[in-house]
This record gives sequence, C-alpha cells and structure tokens, in this order.
Amino acid sequence: MTISEGETCPNFSLPDERGEMVALTDIKGRPFVLYFYPKDDTSGCTREAVDFTGLKRDFDAVGVTVFGVSPDPVKKHQKFIEKHDLAVRLLADEEKSLLSAFGIWVEKSMYGRKYMGVERTTALIDADGKIVRIWEKVKVPGHAEEVLEAAKQLAAS
Repeated sequence: MTISEGETCPNFSLPDERGEMVALTDIKGRPFVLYFYPKDDTSGCTREAVDFTGLKRDFDAVGVTVFGVSPDPVKKHQKFIEKHDLAVRLLADEEKSLLSAFGIWVEKSMYGRKYMGVERTTALIDADGKIVRIWEKVKVPGHAEEVLEAAKQLAAS
C-alpha cells in the first residue's frame, strides 16, 4: 500500500459507466468512497456492488457518494450495472493509473500461478480530498455496512 490514511487522494480523471469523466477536482467539496474491486460480474465483486447499491440511500442521506473502481472498460461496466440493477457509479481505470497510485495493482497468486490484479481495497475521502479511512484486503460480507458506519461518523464530525 503506497497511500496512507491522512494523505491526500491522488488526482484522477476516469470515465464512468456512461463514458462521462469523473475527476477529483469535480467531486472534491463533499465526501466520497472509492471501493476498488478486481472484476465486473464475478461473485465477490457482484456481491460488493449489490451491497453498496442496497445502501445507496443511506450514503446519500449522509452526503457521501460511492464509486466503484476496476480496470474493466466502460462497456463492461454498463453491462454489469444493467445485469444487476446497480445504483453505484463505476469508474473504468483501464490504464490502472488510480489503482497504481493507491498501490493496489499488485502481483497475486492463485493455484501457484502469478498474475497482476487488484487488491480489494476501499477508501473513505473527506470533502477536502483527504483519506480518512482505508480498508485493505477487504472481505465482502458486511463491508458496505462498515463503510456506511464510518461515513456516518465522518458526516457527524
């Protein structure tokens, strides 16, 4: 992990599922969540996206926007959203610029095979663009609820 709590969120400009650019400079001024996940339409990633979608109203109520980020392209994000009726915006980091800036585009290993992939991570960023909380090596069950609790605390402070 190259980014730590207390640091400023790296600058970024990435397309969402509609191809509209989302830049740090556009969303600063209100808190937001970046949850980084490996791949659209896989079991864990689908569960995480569905969980965040289910809590979208609660995040909206405390003024926190949730963005999912993966290296998948815009078109794949569109299909993923349509298939699972997702309400969170998904950012396409095909160049892995933001993933690399966070230090979560890493070498992984499965069944003895090494490959590069996303280490599931979530960051809560305040209105000034400062990283308030980081969850590393996220386990999906209960995660969205835990992030919501931290978002509520941030909104109350």
